Amino acid sequence: MKRLVAIACLLAAAGLLGGCPKKATTVEPPVAGSQVPGAGSAQGQGQGASTSMSPLGAGGANGMGGAGGAGGAGALAGNVIYFDFDKSDIRPEFAEVVATNARKLTANPGLKLKLEGNTDERGTREYNIGLGERRAQAVRRALMLQGVAESQLTTVSFGAERPAVEGDDEAAWSKNRRVELVYAP
Repeated sequence: MKRLVAIACLLAAAGLLGGCPKKATTVEPPVAGSQVPGAGSAQGQGQGASTSMSPLGAGGANGMGGAGGAGGAGALAGNVIYFDFDKSDIRPEFAEVVATNARKLTANPGLKLKLEGNTDERGTREYNIGLGERRAQAVRRALMLQGVAESQLTTVSFGAERPAVEGDDEAAWSKNRRVELVYAP
């Protein structure tokens, strides 16, 4: 009898929650040089990485197989977005990286992009997986606000499992707090 009451309560709660209307939200697309809506980070450590764009064509992928290619040089310059410590806000200097990749994706609806969230080594494994996911989702939202189809994007979080740079100092950590934009072959 207790089991039937518990099941009835669960079904009633599920019915109530399922019937709740979703709150409509309107979000304006980000303007170049501004943060993504909801970012609100007043911190900017100015760890400059190159924002010059390289062509993303010829093969499509950024060639990143794990720990190769350190922060923002060469072909990766337009395929990596760096983050401040413990933050998932896209810094203003990466607005053009987002915009350029959004233009490429909207012009080529068949292209697929995987957003790989990464963190530095500090924090628990669980926390870092969550933070990497929040970073990847922030880039995903920014791309979608600029017209990229949801079906073109996937996200994954590696947490601290794939460092771009080995080391136990801010110089290394700042290169590991990133989202890599990897085009599917």
